[in-house]
Amino acid sequence: MTREFVILTTLLVYKLLLIGIGLWASKRTKSTEDFFIGGKTLGPWVAAISSSASASSAWSLLGVSGAAYTMGYSAIWLFPAVVGGYIFNWFWLAPKVYKLSIKTNAVTLTELLAGKGSWAKPIVWLCSFAIIFSFSFYIAAQFQAAGGTFASSFNMDASQAIILGTLIILIYTLLGGFWAVSVTDTLQGSLMALTAIVLPTAAVIQVGGFSEIYSGLHTQFTPQQLSFTGVHSGWMAFAFVLGMLGIGLGNPGQPHVINRFMALKDKQSIKTATYIGIGWPVIVYGGMLILGLCARILVPNAENNEQILFGVTALLFHPVVAGIIIAAVLSAIMSTADSQLLVAASSLSYDIKKDLSAKASLLLSRLAVFVMCVVSMLIALYAPEAIFSRVLFAWAAIGSAFAPLLVVLLGTPIKGPYRFFAIFSGFTLTVYLSWQENTPGDIVERVLPFILAFSIAYLGRENVTR
Repeated sequence: MTREFVILTTLLVYKLLLIGIGLWASKRTKSTEDFFIGGKTLGPWVAAISSSASASSAWSLLGVSGAAYTMGYSAIWLFPAVVGGYIFNWFWLAPKVYKLSIKTNAVTLTELLAGKGSWAKPIVWLCSFAIIFSFSFYIAAQFQAAGGTFASSFNMDASQAIILGTLIILIYTLLGGFWAVSVTDTLQGSLMALTAIVLPTAAVIQVGGFSEIYSGLHTQFTPQQLSFTGVHSGWMAFAFVLGMLGIGLGNPGQPHVINRFMALKDKQSIKTATYIGIGWPVIVYGGMLILGLCARILVPNAENNEQILFGVTALLFHPVVAGIIIAAVLSAIMSTADSQLLVAASSLSYDIKKDLSAKASLLLSRLAVFVMCVVSMLIALYAPEAIFSRVLFAWAAIGSAFAPLLVVLLGTPIKGPYRFFAIFSGFTLTVYLSWQENTPGDIVERVLPFILAFSIAYLGRENVTR
């Protein structure tokens, strides 16, 4: 029995399970509200783990471990940046979003941001464009990661693997909508957390403990990689750290995370979900950073840093375990891609076309999922890019578009024009700055648009002019 056969069998069983969940969830999907937000009946475990998994993507397993492998100690700033965003989301944002969604009966984040009045429609169109544009690249990064995963495990063409992964995600998302996505994301998020415990633990034991890791890295890393600010010093070092921490600023603006808060069934669920939702990223991101550092000692000359997880897996584990870990990586990919497909579909169908009948709206929603899948697949096939950089670009663009306005809006009403230009400035400035030369920690791209958008939203508070 070959290693490839064992891995393939493990993955096949796992994929059939996901499709089975999609079939089960299809029986609970009777309306557009069910398709996009599960009828607002989500429990704490499903809400917490599925929101965490959908926010993390293949970036959390492949990108973060690869960053630690390449960057060294300076990659550690990813941990407080991301975990800090989760803490803010669950302790401050989630209760307020839940309360506002009940009050407004909103199904999508776009509905919350647009509000009522003459500016509502332009805001809806702007939000829809920002979501579709950003998520096309974000989902493409997930499909590309799927292709790389298959290519590193089997003698399979990456293009064929991308197409296969797209079809699997498409099937169970179309079948069950939000219920299928939330339940499968919970399963996938649990598998990711298990991998983030088992794999780094085995790597630390193999190296010989943390003292051996420390001494081993001093023989493998350059002085810049052993520095917590990398190649930067002085003010540039400060800018680098601030830019890395700025990654967390995008967390409150991710629609596929916010809709889990809106879908919770009651206030008690929020309290329970908070501790689960914060514990998950501590395990996953902490584990992947440790894994990346250990991998530098175990596999010092890897050709592709974003595939280092598989190199360590092949070195340390039996093919059955390797199959489970590869399934975890594919879980990370799908748990983000499916959630973002739903958000993009809701922008194309529900937010823009609210006057349709329930049956027609549900049909259009599923058609929108199909279209987004195809577009993202084509980007992955014909415009590939590093997963780490592509995900951070899309994350920053959508985060700067929505997070500043949402944070201010949860405290006080904001006038329509200010809502529109807060979204417009945050999104367009991020896209523009991403085309320019990189700054330390990408501080300009990640922080400046957020500050500008927040300032516009803050100036537009209605109580200021009363």
